[in-house]
Amino acid sequence: MEQRYDFLVIGSGIAGLFYALKVTSLRPDARVAIITKKGERNTSTNRAQGGIAAVLAQTDSFEAHIEDTLRTGGGLCHRDVVERIVRDAPAVIDELVEYGANFTRVDGDYDLGREGGHSENRVLHAADFTGREIERALLAACRARPNNIHIYRDHIVLDLITFRSGDDTICGGAFVFSEKGRVFTSFYAPVTMLATGGMGQVYYHNTNPKIATGDGVAIAYRAGVSVANMEFVQFHPTCLYSPGRWPFLISEAVRGEGARLKSVDGRFIMEGAHELKDLAPRDVVARAIDKELKESGEEYVLLDISHRDKEFIKKRFPNIYRQCKKRGFNMAERPIPVVPAAHYACGGVLSSLHGETEVRGLFTSGEVAMTGMHGANRLASNSLLEAVVMAKLAAETSCEFLDDSSLPESVKVNSLLYSSLEYPKGRILIAHDRRVLSRVMSDFVGIVRSEELLNLALDKVNAIRLAIEQYYLATPATYAVVELRNMATVAELIVRSAIRRKESRGLHHMREYPDRDDKYLNDTIIKGLPRGDQ
Repeated sequence: MEQRYDFLVIGSGIAGLFYALKVTSLRPDARVAIITKKGERNTSTNRAQGGIAAVLAQTDSFEAHIEDTLRTGGGLCHRDVVERIVRDAPAVIDELVEYGANFTRVDGDYDLGREGGHSENRVLHAADFTGREIERALLAACRARPNNIHIYRDHIVLDLITFRSGDDTICGGAFVFSEKGRVFTSFYAPVTMLATGGMGQVYYHNTNPKIATGDGVAIAYRAGVSVANMEFVQFHPTCLYSPGRWPFLISEAVRGEGARLKSVDGRFIMEGAHELKDLAPRDVVARAIDKELKESGEEYVLLDISHRDKEFIKKRFPNIYRQCKKRGFNMAERPIPVVPAAHYACGGVLSSLHGETEVRGLFTSGEVAMTGMHGANRLASNSLLEAVVMAKLAAETSCEFLDDSSLPESVKVNSLLYSSLEYPKGRILIAHDRRVLSRVMSDFVGIVRSEELLNLALDKVNAIRLAIEQYYLATPATYAVVELRNMATVAELIVRSAIRRKESRGLHHMREYPDRDDKYLNDTIIKGLPRGDQ
């Protein structure tokens, strides 16, 4: 089966939806296909609690936000990218509001919170489910354009369609598979936007939705696009400790409203760890908790906001309060148990701020991209901001690209990509390998790393990657097989990047090299796989 569109968007989070809306605003006659692996709302955006950072207060300044971002990024942020994204923030906030996003206000003004690493209150939020509110508004706006925007639920991308034109590699769309009905479709488009989000599922302990398996990074890498800074995986310091239940993130905004981290025996663990104490950047807080757990032998630390007024807590954090209560914890009355968990990838597909990649016609936006915005550590609430600004700039650039591009009618599907799509099998084997892979990453490639464990991890990950690659080519496809193939590729890229960086910087901490070394004051780039013509 074939489908042809002007724009193909892979992913239905904030980056993909905002991009689709922008290109149809710039090109009212454009036809856009949005491919989403599960439901439209099953995204990391939908789980974002804290908010979106923007300079909106009179007491704040662009310069302060820029400096906070650069300081948190450990010397690896690209200043020009940071400056552009920070300065564009108020304008994109206005656009989100125009699309229907309702942010929390007090007496008519935005209620601006403060999170770790920020020197001012600048975090715009919608109670404590900001991402869900933005997703709701953008989805409604997309659905209001049925003639332009078509959403394909329950579809997964297998690989990108590429072909050669002179010395250039061109992206012409993607090979897409729907497990329901076992339908294979070639989606052809002169512009493809990769907005697949994160890769937290590579780790056993993570805060991401189950769909966050690093698909975008893997398919771009296989298409010949370089990836960068994969070693910088941000662990959110405060994930609710609730064994046997799906992980639930406790927003950094809770600490922004005065919550303190305590050991099980009542010591304030951030005292002396950083000048900002509980509002220190995430890498500092995560390492402090990791150190406390290893020294104490406990399985969690405590987060305490019970000294604040109960009604304030319930009003400011209605979703967090409700979810904690469902799990048996009343945050308004006593401390709650928390642990660090893999949360956000600062690295990803190497791209410009306008989303351009090494493959012409392939653009990217959001967490899947590495523009240099976050450097070695992301400043809280800069992720949604980067995604929406990138999507806007990429829309403008890709519309210009569309004017000068076309797809040859002779582009044909490589039959090897779909020769075994008829009958699924082997689910137990795949589930076992996925558990092993994520355990290896959590145990050996976590908050504090060592050369010995990284090399051991590389051997184990490589064995799984080679096995699943052979299995993928010889066995009927399933979502489970496709996801594990992508996870194994991403895990290997993370480990290889970590082995290269023999220093400690930001989110990457090595036992043998505890200090920064400016010999590594550059991005870790791994070239994409060489690939023949489709």
